Amino acid sequence: MSEPDARTAHASRNAGAKQRRPAWIPTVAALIAVALFVSAGNWQHRRLRESEALRDRIAAADRDEMVELPREVTDWGAWRFRHVRVSGAFDAAGQILVDNVIHDGRAGFDVVTPLELGDGRRVLVDRGWFPLGGSRANLPMPQPPPGRVTLRGRIDIPTEHYLELGGRKAPAGALWEHLDPQRYAAATGTEVLPIVVDAQDDAAGEGLVRAWNPPDFGITMHEGYMLQWYTFAAMAAGLWAWFTLRPWWRARRAPVAAQAPHKEKRR
Repeated sequence: MSEPDARTAHASRNAGAKQRRPAWIPTVAALIAVALFVSAGNWQHRRLRESEALRDRIAAADRDEMVELPREVTDWGAWRFRHVRVSGAFDAAGQILVDNVIHDGRAGFDVVTPLELGDGRRVLVDRGWFPLGGSRANLPMPQPPPGRVTLRGRIDIPTEHYLELGGRKAPAGALWEHLDPQRYAAATGTEVLPIVVDAQDDAAGEGLVRAWNPPDFGITMHEGYMLQWYTFAAMAAGLWAWFTLRPWWRARRAPVAAQAPHKEKRR
C-alpha cells in the first residue's frame, strides 16, 4: 500500500472511531437541559398540589358551621377562611382605607375598621368596598354603625409579602396601600389580632359592597406549565438520542453489515 493510501486509510479509521463515540458536549448539554426542565415541571407540580389543597380548604370551610370567634388561638392559619360571628363596638377613629382595590373593573377602597370585642380584644373588620370618586383629595369616610353590633364574617390573614414603593413605612393618614395588622398595631399603638374578618352582612354598615371572591387557584395554569416543562424534557432527551445515539448505532451496525456473506443469486 502506498503512503498516501495508508494515510487515507488511517484518517478513515480515525473518522470512524470519532463517529462511533457519542460527543460528550451534546450529552452534558442534554443532561443539563433535562434536569432543568424536570425541575421546573416538579415545581409546577408542587404549586398545583398547593392550589388544590387551598381550594379544598376553602370548600371545607364553607361546609363548616359558623362559630364564635375563638379565644387563645396559637395558630390562626388553621382558622383561615372559617365563618365566624363577632360582636362588639366599632372604633371609627381607627378606621383606614385600603387603596387600589378593584371591583368589577372599577378602582376603589376597602373600608377597614377595628372592632372592640366584649372580652377587650380588637380585630380589624373589612366592612366592604366603595368606589373611587373624582379625586383622592377629599376622601369620603363611611361611618360604621354606632353601638354594639353582631356580624357574620370570614377569617382572612393578609399576606406579609408585598412590594411597596418607597419602603415599608407606616402610613401617616387613613389611606393605606396594603392591609397589615402588625403594621397597623405599630402605627396606631392599638393591639389587634393578626387576622382580618371580612364582613358578610349589612350589620357592618350599609352602602358598601361586600362580594368576597375566592383567590385565583391557577390550577389549570399550573397543569399546563407542568406538562409543558415535562414535554421539553422529553424533547431534549429525544433529540439527544436522535442526533447522538442514532449515528453511533448505525456506525456500529455498518461493519457487521459489510462483513455479512452475500447470498449467491440463483441462476
